[in-house]
Amino acid sequence: QVQLVESGGGLVQPGGSLRLSCAASGMIFSGYTMGWYRQAPGKLRELVARITSGGSTNYVDSVKGRFTISRDNAKNTVYLQMNSLKAEDTAVYYCNARSFQGDYWGQGTQVAVSS
Repeated sequence: QVQLVESGGGLVQPGGSLRLSCAASGMIFSGYTMGWYRQAPGKLRELVARITSGGSTNYVDSVKGRFTISRDNAKNTVYLQMNSLKAEDTAVYYCNARSFQGDYWGQGTQVAVSS
């Protein structure tokens, strides 16, 4: 079965950096659009960044210039490099895999930005 396992979350000071990873298994990774979503307390889950099977990317406006999504098809892994982190980036971050074959989610990893 499809599994998505996120890692790399944690506590970081404002202005700091983190890199999230999402390792996928049980799927033909290269054929999926991969995305990172986040959900802060009391808020709806929102798309942060997405990368298609062809490598095209898009970002929510609030992270443009600070976050970078990338994928390594050889490792079945998608990354989210997060720089210049702000308190408002605090949320649980979820990995998503989407194609005509299905829509899958990871369990989430907590990111907390605080001094």
